[in-house]
Amino acid sequence: MTNVYSFDGILVFGLLFICTCAYLKKVPRINSWLLSEKKGVWGVFYKAAVIGTRLHIAVAISCLVMAFYVIFLK
Repeated sequence: MTNVYSFDGILVFGLLFICTCAYLKKVPRINSWLLSEKKGVWGVFYKAAVIGTRLHIAVAISCLVMAFYVIFLK
């Protein structure tokens, strides 16, 4: 189990948040509802979705490395 207050827990949370927002950007109804704001608190979802779509290869590799770390090394 990964603790949220540790550094690797924060990395896992960040990667999952970016991957989830990038996935939700592909769903039309959620895209217009959740990702329409580009500023403020709701803009964090939009910015995470943009990071996930533009850096999809780096995010995917990071997810695989983090999964290997959490499953086998921790």
